[in-house]
Amino acid sequence: MDISEKIWQEYHARLRTFIKGRLSNDAATDDTLQNVFLKMQAGLASLKDETKLQSWLYQIARNAIIDYFRSQQPTEDHLERIPQPETDFDEKVTQELSECLRPMIQQLPEHYREAVILSELQGLTQKEVAKVQGTSLSGAKSRVQRGRALLKNMLDDCCRLEFDHRGRLCDYERKSSGCNIC
Repeated sequence: MDISEKIWQEYHARLRTFIKGRLSNDAATDDTLQNVFLKMQAGLASLKDETKLQSWLYQIARNAIIDYFRSQQPTEDHLERIPQPETDFDEKVTQELSECLRPMIQQLPEHYREAVILSELQGLTQKEVAKVQGTSLSGAKSRVQRGRALLKNMLDDCCRLEFDHRGRLCDYERKSSGCNIC
């Protein structure tokens, strides 16, 4: 009889009871027990002190139980624990910042203001903005980008904005110095 078979005969019932006490599912218990003996066979040659066989097998069993629980733990559980911003906050922020941005847009130079209004508020493509403004596509792109940059600077002067790792606004507050625009 092979040494692995002797170990199986001597320890499988006790290890199964040990594992079953931690796992409620019989199929999971049997699978975990099988994994313990597979790991035992793979590492048996590295066991130097035969008197430590029992403690070594139980350590393998504990690690296999931990591996089982890790494999069963859905990753979505972690995401549910992360606080999500409330939609009321998003609507409130959108409304307040919209009220602040409208006067800022009105302060832009006319060709930037028109380009921003056409592209950002009316939803036209930059190609359509170029056609409406009678300029080249690269000229319309420049006007939209420069208008956005000017608005960003005005908004930065007025408010402190905080963004999450995805670039979405998660918090803001008006600066204490006060804003002449909003």
